Amino acid sequence: MIMAQTKVSNKSEFASTSEKTADRLQFSAIRIETGRLEDLNAISNFQLAMALETENENLDLETVCKGVLYVFNKNNYIESDSANPFYLIARHATLGPVGCLMVQSEWSDWRNGNVWWIHSVYLKPEARGIGLFRAFYTHVETQAKSLNVRGLRLFVDKRNTNAQKIYTAVGMTAEHYDLYERLF
Repeated sequence: MIMAQTKVSNKSEFASTSEKTADRLQFSAIRIETGRLEDLNAISNFQLAMALETENENLDLETVCKGVLYVFNKNNYIESDSANPFYLIARHATLGPVGCLMVQSEWSDWRNGNVWWIHSVYLKPEARGIGLFRAFYTHVETQAKSLNVRGLRLFVDKRNTNAQKIYTAVGMTAEHYDLYERLF
């Protein structure tokens, strides 16, 4: 397995899109597609960058690569099966992957069907503020409805108010749940 690490910096935690004045990508040059095994390095590096940017945490590259590879090895995403986890990639025509997200299924006995969780959302800084998350979300929502998925959920860091505004703008609502965890 080839693993390449991208240098990332933690310049500004949760910088707003108005604060990002670097060259932006043209949205028309980007397409959303199902992630492929060839995207392993990009997805893994996006996860390293996200962890550093949002939680100031340095993840182990080998562990992350194995975690990403697990999704690909588990099932290689069958479009007709709403229970399989999968990645979506935002692929720029000349620059390659510029963002990703993962969809993970959860069975809901209350709804007698799957609910999809959107995880691991990352957009390169130059791909932010151009409507790319909305495109991702629309793609996921359309696919979910076609497979009779019962709903979409995601969790977001309480401090990441910029992301919360984006999620609200696409029609998601903050709910009454709190997240508890105990990681090992």
